[in-house]
Amino acid sequence: MKTMNGLTVFIPVYNEESLLQSNTMRLIRFLSSLDIPYEILIGSNGSFDRTVTIVSKLSMKHPELSWFHLPEKGVGVAFVEAVKRARYDRIVTVDMDLSIDLNFIEESYHLLDDHDMVIGSKITGNQLRSWIRRAASNLFIQIAKRLLLMDFHDYSIAAKAYRKELALKYLDCVDKHTFYVVNIIFKAIRDGNKLIEIPVSCVDLRESRFNLPHEGIYKFGNLFKLYLTEYLHRHK
Repeated sequence: MKTMNGLTVFIPVYNEESLLQSNTMRLIRFLSSLDIPYEILIGSNGSFDRTVTIVSKLSMKHPELSWFHLPEKGVGVAFVEAVKRARYDRIVTVDMDLSIDLNFIEESYHLLDDHDMVIGSKITGNQLRSWIRRAASNLFIQIAKRLLLMDFHDYSIAAKAYRKELALKYLDCVDKHTFYVVNIIFKAIRDGNKLIEIPVSCVDLRESRFNLPHEGIYKFGNLFKLYLTEYLHRHK
């Protein structure tokens, strides 16, 4: 597929039947107000509620909306599929709850004129989230800074924007779950790409879609694994 100039907004979803229709329509209204060619690409990974039925019906009414369903749960797997399918040269990822201020989409689209990746940061912006999620994020960021020397403040999957060519370049380092953002940022910095971080506003008070203890073990474990791999590589 030939990549065109424009914007692909990718949303990975897992059992989002309660939010999908209303928030997709909200996103369509927002994007239609911009003077930008766009598509919305929704990727279901493992959904077993009415998510697929709802998005299928929506896509019949709205040609700017496309979707896919993967039987396996794993947001990283969905990201890989989305990058391959993306029609446009700029990809922005958001969550289905649209907890991030939508102005990030337009701002990052324009920043990608001169940058390869845009990192939306809740910490340098403002956030309304549970204290335990804020504390876990802060700890992860501080350890990542110390171990990997990365001076950014947000490694979540939402509010990130990529030149498609950058995302394609690093698809081989995308794991099944959420750590792929750290991997891409780390390798993009190492290879001299241009990254920029901007503040975003976030209101996210709903229960996490992840098992937080398992997610913590997974993320911190992969962080130390990446550090060890890089350390051994440098000291061969």
